[in-house]
Amino acid sequence: MTFSQDFSSFSIALALLAALVAVSEVLKKTLNFKPSSTRKFVHILTSVLIFFSPYYFESNFYPALITLIFIPLNLLAIKNNWLSSLHGVHYDDENEVQSPSYGTVYYPLAFFILTLSCWGEHVWILQTSMLVLGFGDAIAALVGESSEKPHTFKLMAHKKTIEGSVAMFVTSVFVLVGSLIFFIDKSEIISSLSLTSLIALCIAIALVVTAVEALLSGGMDNLFIPLSAAYILLVLELNGAVMFQSVMIGVSAALIFARVSFALKFLTASGAVGTFLFGSNIFGMGGLDWTIPVLTFFLLSSILSKIGKEHKKKYDLIFEKSSQRDVGQVLANGGVAWALMIWFSFAQDPLIYLAYLGTLAAVQADTWATEIGTMIKDPKPRFILNFKPVPAGTSGGITFTGTFGGFVGALLICVSAWIIAPEKMMSIGVVQSFLIVGIAGAGGSLVDSFFGATLQAQYYDPIRKKTTERTHSRKENGELIENELQKGIRWIDNDVVNTLCATTGGILGYFLTQAFAEPGFFESLKTVSGN
Repeated sequence: MTFSQDFSSFSIALALLAALVAVSEVLKKTLNFKPSSTRKFVHILTSVLIFFSPYYFESNFYPALITLIFIPLNLLAIKNNWLSSLHGVHYDDENEVQSPSYGTVYYPLAFFILTLSCWGEHVWILQTSMLVLGFGDAIAALVGESSEKPHTFKLMAHKKTIEGSVAMFVTSVFVLVGSLIFFIDKSEIISSLSLTSLIALCIAIALVVTAVEALLSGGMDNLFIPLSAAYILLVLELNGAVMFQSVMIGVSAALIFARVSFALKFLTASGAVGTFLFGSNIFGMGGLDWTIPVLTFFLLSSILSKIGKEHKKKYDLIFEKSSQRDVGQVLANGGVAWALMIWFSFAQDPLIYLAYLGTLAAVQADTWATEIGTMIKDPKPRFILNFKPVPAGTSGGITFTGTFGGFVGALLICVSAWIIAPEKMMSIGVVQSFLIVGIAGAGGSLVDSFFGATLQAQYYDPIRKKTTERTHSRKENGELIENELQKGIRWIDNDVVNTLCATTGGILGYFLTQAFAEPGFFESLKTVSGN
C-alpha cells in the first residue's frame, strides 16, 4: 500500500469518526438519548474502526496522527462543554455534578501509545486490547446504569456497580477468547496453548482489566484498560510460553493475597484491588526474586503497624492515614517498584533489580522509623532541619531509635534478596549489597522526613486546636469542616512524600550499584533470570 493510499484511508477514517460524532449528537438532541448511551455507542463503534485499521493503513503514521488531532479537540470540547453526547460528568452522593470525565481524551491517548508500541508484527495486540476497552467498558457502564436496584461500591472518587463489574468481566472474557482465536496464527505463544489454557489466560486478563475498571474513574480506565491487557499479551509474546505459567500463578496468587490481606484488615477495599493489580505484575512477571522482597516489606510493615496500633491512638488526629493501607498508600509505597518491574519486563537491565530493592528498602525504613518512633513511651523527636525538639507526631520529626529501626528494616530487604536470589547477591558482594540497600533505605527515609518538614501540607484543626496532616476534621455532631492550611503545599500530602521517598531509594540503589558492584555482577544478572 502506498503513502497516498494511507492518506485516502486517513481521510475516510476522519469522515467516519466525524459522522459518528454527528449521529451521536442527533440521537441526543432529537431523540432524547441519554449521553451515557450515545457515548457508549461511539465508544463501541470506534473500537470496531480501530480493530480494522491495520487492514487499511500500512504504517502507524496516520493512525497516530488521528489521535493527535482528537486529543486536543476533545480537551477543548470538555472545557467549553461542546459535544455533550460524548463527554460525561460524575455526580456526588447528592446527584450534583462533581467533575468532568476525560475518557474521550484518554481513549485516543491509549490508541496513540499502542500504535507506537504494537504496530507491525504485534498489531493484533493493539486490536485485541482496544476491542476489550470498546465493548467491555461500554457494556459495564450500560448494565450498571440500567439496573433497577444496583449494588454499588466506592473504591475511589466515584461509585461503581457490582452488576457493571460482572458485565465487564464476562464481556472481556468473550472478547478476548474470540479475538485470540481469530489471531491464533499471528502469535507463537497463543498458537501453542490448548483451548483450556487460552480460556484460562483470557480469564486472568479479564480479572485484571475488570479490577482496573472498578478502581479508576474520571475516564482514566479508558487509558489503563487497554494498556493493561496489551502489557500482559506483549510480555507473553516477547518471553515465550514459559511466561504463561508465571502469569497464571501471579494473577491467582495476587488475588488470594489481596483477599486475605483485606480480611485481616491490612488493606481497605481500594487497597486490596490495588494490591491485586500490583501483585499480579510483580508475582507474575518477576518471579520469586522480585516477590519475596516485596512480601517482606508488606508483611513485616503491616504486622508492625498492627502491633503499634494502640501506641498510635494518641496520634490518630495528627496522621493523615490509618494502619489499613488504601490504594493511595499502596501506590505511594509500591508504585515506584511497580514501574521498575514494568521497565525490567522490557529492558532486562540488571541495575533495575537493585533499584527495586532500594525503593523497597526506603519505604520499609520510613514505615519502620515511624512505627518504632511512635511506640516509644517518651520519643523526644527532633526536627530534621535544626534538630530542635518538636512534639511527637510532627512531620519532619526524627528519633535515634526510630531512625536506627528504619535502617534495620531496610537491611531486612537485603536479607530477603539474599535468601531467594543468592547468586545475584553474591556477585555484588556481601558488604557491597548491604551498603547499597542500607544507604538507599536510610537515604529515602531521611528524604521523606525532609519533605515532610518542608513541603508537606500541614493544617490547623480548629476543633482540637492542634496541627494535623488531615484536610478536614469532624465535630462531635458529625459536621465536617475544612482545616486551615498552615504550611507546605496543599497537593503534597503524605502519599506524595512517600512516593518521593520511594523514588529516592530507587535512584540511590541504581547508582550505588554502578559505583560498588563488581564487574561480574552485571553478567550474572543477565544469565540468572528472575522469571
